[in-house]
Parts: sequence; C-alpha cells; structure tokens
Amino acid sequence: MLYRAEDRKGVSRIGLAESEDGIHFVRRSEPVLSPTEKYEFWRGCEDPRVVKIEDTYYLTYTAYNGWRAKLALATSTDLFHWEKHGVIIPWPWSKAGAIVPQRINGRYVMYFGDSSIWIAYSDDLINWDVVDEPVMKTRPDHFDSRGIEPGPIPIMTEQGILLIYNGWNDNITYKVGGVLFSKDDPTRVLKRLDQPILEPTKVSELQGQVPNVVFASGLVQHEGVWYLYYGGADNCIGVAITNSLWYK
Repeated sequence: MLYRAEDRKGVSRIGLAESEDGIHFVRRSEPVLSPTEKYEFWRGCEDPRVVKIEDTYYLTYTAYNGWRAKLALATSTDLFHWEKHGVIIPWPWSKAGAIVPQRINGRYVMYFGDSSIWIAYSDDLINWDVVDEPVMKTRPDHFDSRGIEPGPIPIMTEQGILLIYNGWNDNITYKVGGVLFSKDDPTRVLKRLDQPILEPTKVSELQGQVPNVVFASGLVQHEGVWYLYYGGADNCIGVAITNSLWYK
C-alpha cells in the first residue's frame, strides 16, 4: 500500500506498507516519495494512486505548495525508487488522477479533478491532453452536491469502466459513490448511483483533522473478495470488504 502521511509541520510524504492478508500492514520506516521540487514545497506529496501497466508503476499524486495543488506523476519498477515526471495537468488547481489500466480506442485514459470530474488522454502515460468539458458534475440534493473527485484506479468490466469516486455535500460530509462509463466512449456515463456505497459512521471517520470523511483511494481484488481502502477523517486508513461490486 502507498499512503499519505503528514508530519507535525504539516508536510506530506508518501509511505509504503506491506501486508500478507490485506488487513494487517507493516509500514516501512522511511517514505518512498518526499517533496524535492518547488511545486511540492511547502506542503508536500499527497493522495497517491498507483496503477501497473506492463512492467512499470505509474503514480499520480497531488503536489501541494500550500497555495496551489498540482497533479503530478512519478514512475517506478519496484515501488521503492521513483522517477518524477513533473506536473501533468498544469492548471492553477488540479488533483486526483485515476488512470484506466489499459488503452481504450488506442489511447490511455485518465479521470481527474476535485470539483467536477474531467478526462484526459495520452499516448505515452506522461503527456496528457484534457477534454474541455467535464464528464461528470455535482448533483443538487445528493450526497455529492458540492464536489466530486475520482477515487481508486478504474476497473474494466464487461459492462463498462467502473469508477469509484468521492463526493461531498454542502455540509462537507464526504461519502463514496460509483459511476459506470462506456468502454466505447469513456466520456459517456451509463449508470451513476443515487446513494453512496460508503459513508462515515465510526468515531475514527466522524472525528479527526477533517471530520465526517470517508475518502476512497485504493481498490483491489484478492481471492474473489474486493478490498476498498479509504481515509477516515484524515486520521486513519480503513478498509471495507465486499464479495460483489455494485455494478453487477
């Protein structure tokens, strides 16, 4: 697991933890990604999302200097040593990149954003072209009325591209939702849940640095079981387990 950790000065770094069962993790004592570039000072590297394509791991993360968040990219072949490729979405504010793990219509696809969700295409996974209009927006009177952003790396299914995403309402309560995009046209929404699949209920999710938050960032399948990893109130990392994802 790649995770964000923050020191007492408020600087974020990305750490690595290992597990045999997906529940009990042992953390390495040193981070694997630390702020070294000017676009990462003074607040660091946040919100990692990693996908493996062929022999390379592609890590999108938020480079935050305290004023602007920028979506950045690093690559690795072993998860321990990372090469930074800089900011990949040079907007004044950009974050939360979730790369689809295979080409679609000959190009790679990435969903990103934290107000609406946008889409970008790439031939090499390093240089990205953004579509002008968002592919998904907030919805009044729903759990995602104020903001949305991609969660874990999208899952390719027979029915379409499954994206688990994070949404928050006007009370700044973060919950986890789901949307299915077309495999033929990744900008087209086929199905979007009206109700969240996960919401804050435990004390560790209701109380913390940012209260009332469950924020999904990782999704893996092991022996037929799905493990959804999420941050709770910027206070802890939790996991929710299911035998079946909602799109079925």
